[in-house]
Amino acid sequence: LKQAERSRRAERARLVRLLRGERFLGMDGKTGSLVAALAKVGVFRLGGVLVGTVAFRVYEGQLGLRLSLDQTATTNDIDIASFEKLSLALDDTVLQSLDEVLGDFEFTSVPSLDRGKVWRWQQRNGESLIEFLTPSFQESEGIRDLAALGVSAQSLHHLNYLIAEPIPAAAVYRDGILVRVPRPERFAIHKLIVSDRRRNGPDRAKATKDLMQAELLIAILAEDRPSDLSAAFEDAMERGPRWRERIGRSLERSPVSARLIQESGR
Repeated sequence: LKQAERSRRAERARLVRLLRGERFLGMDGKTGSLVAALAKVGVFRLGGVLVGTVAFRVYEGQLGLRLSLDQTATTNDIDIASFEKLSLALDDTVLQSLDEVLGDFEFTSVPSLDRGKVWRWQQRNGESLIEFLTPSFQESEGIRDLAALGVSAQSLHHLNYLIAEPIPAAAVYRDGILVRVPRPERFAIHKLIVSDRRRNGPDRAKATKDLMQAELLIAILAEDRPSDLSAAFEDAMERGPRWRERIGRSLERSPVSARLIQESGR
């Protein structure tokens, strides 16, 4: 087993060198070391899925994107999502408390309104946040427990669509980090929804970045994987009027993306 692991690590390192040779951004040292630590204790093996901008940057290798350090690819936050029931059904736990792991990186837990429920950690000497999320299948978006990870999570509507059928990926950092990310076509459509949700709220500054990420992915997918893009769009549109309203309003702000999605279904 040790020999097989060494062989896999060597092959992964070779592939990462190739990606670096193509000038992929990969993960910065701070983010990469933290994600590597989370992977080591089993976060991604036990159902965790990278979401948000950190996942978006992993699509460099998945789709051959050319990203630059602009507002579409920079972030101080790491978001990890998982299904509550899956986390319970696994009957397994991370190798070390995530509070201890995050504490080693100078992160401290942020108290929530639900006593004893911790789903967010903030770096003591910086603005970085780590948040754990889970899909909400109820009217409210409350706090749920992720048993396998030993943390709580903020439940959100529409998240079940995003993290269904995640794909394995290697993040570009050192010898590579094995993670799981959403399917890129689902990520793109979900960003349309999130952009509309944030547009008139306290996070409206992020709404522009959400839409830009969606536009970039839609442009790539419409050329490279039009059937996947069309299927993801139809799936979301069939989930109810509220979904259609949010997607429609974002596409009104992005007519080029609307056209590309329409053409991908032909």
